[in-house]
Amino acid sequence: MRSITQFVVIGSLFSDKQLDALINSHLTLPKRIRSRSPKAEGPKAELSRYNVCSPENNLACPYFVPREILNDGCWPHPSRLPLGVGWTGNCRASGEERPASETHIRDFCNLGYAAACPHLPPKRDWDAVRFSVAHAGPEQITICFVCELAHAPIEHGELIFDLLSETWINSHPDPRVQTLASCYLQTYRSRRSESAAIV
Repeated sequence: MRSITQFVVIGSLFSDKQLDALINSHLTLPKRIRSRSPKAEGPKAELSRYNVCSPENNLACPYFVPREILNDGCWPHPSRLPLGVGWTGNCRASGEERPASETHIRDFCNLGYAAACPHLPPKRDWDAVRFSVAHAGPEQITICFVCELAHAPIEHGELIFDLLSETWINSHPDPRVQTLASCYLQTYRSRRSESAAIV
């Protein structure tokens, strides 16, 4: 079992893509990790190389409830968004699901670490959720997820979708994460189908 300190060292030695590859190759981390930042640095500094805030590395907001894919040109590179494309939807930050404004959809909801969002709770489980495809076979697709707080990994695991039955074999107990994972999977499958059609 690796400690968060070991994970921070890894984050300082590897690039973002290399660290993502380590996570996707089943890096042994406890299911629940409490962040523990060094005395000399804050949490943002300790994992700056793990989660650089760039358009390519934004993560999904855990309070966003996506409803429909949005293709209105709001984002110059929608494929770089956390869920693979822009979505319309609602906000669940208050505890109740409420419609999100177009501005919030564009600037906050489709992105994680939305500190400027007026609806973001001061006390929260996560700031963002990262998704990636760990394995894609003819029968199953495995989605790797990492929940983050203050740029540190808090929880991670795998969600398995069965392509034959069109059901999740292994789903996340929190509906917020599961909904985001389903949207991420939908976008991934759509792109894969388009690529296969082109070939």
